[in-house]
Amino acid sequence: MSMEIKIRQENEKDYKCVFSLIEKAFSTIEYSDHQEQFLVERLRKSDAFIPELSLVAEIEDKIVGHILLTKILIQNENQAFNSLALAPVSVLPEFQGKGIGAKLILRSHEIARQLGYESIVLLGHQDYYPRFGYELCEKYNIKLPFDVPAENCMVIELIKGSLEKVSGEVVYQKAFFE
Repeated sequence: MSMEIKIRQENEKDYKCVFSLIEKAFSTIEYSDHQEQFLVERLRKSDAFIPELSLVAEIEDKIVGHILLTKILIQNENQAFNSLALAPVSVLPEFQGKGIGAKLILRSHEIARQLGYESIVLLGHQDYYPRFGYELCEKYNIKLPFDVPAENCMVIELIKGSLEKVSGEVVYQKAFFE
C-alpha cells in the first residue's frame, strides 16, 4: 500500500497540530529535552524564521511530519557566513520509518537552495543524516557553541564547494537558548 505524501509550506492554521506532532515525535527520544515544540514556537517569532522553510508532510490531509530550517551565521574572527540550522525534523511515531522525514529533508534542501542558501548545519543522529550528504562539522573547522559529541555535529553543502572558505563557530538566534 503506497501512501501519497504531500509536502507543503506550514501555515498558521497548522501551528496547534504541529505543536502536538513535535511533542509526540520526541516523547520517547532519550537524548531529547522534550522542549522541541517550544523551540519551534520561539523560532517562528524570531528574525531567523523563513516561512518557506517551515514545511509539513501530509497524508490524506493529516499532518504527519514537520521540518524547520532557520537562519544562522558561521562566524570567525574575520567574517560571517549565512547558513541554516535544521532543527527539528519531526514525524508522528506511527508514521516513522516510512521515508517521511527523508522527503521533508530533501524538499527543504531544494527550497533552501532556491532561496540562495549554501549550507545547513545540524545537531543530529550520526547514523541518519550522512545518507543525505551531511558530513562532520569538524571536517570544515565549524564548531557549535555548546559541548556536544563531534559525531552529532553535521553540515551539508547545498552548492558544491560552498564551504571551502567557511570556518568558525555557529551563531544561533537567541530563540534557541531561551
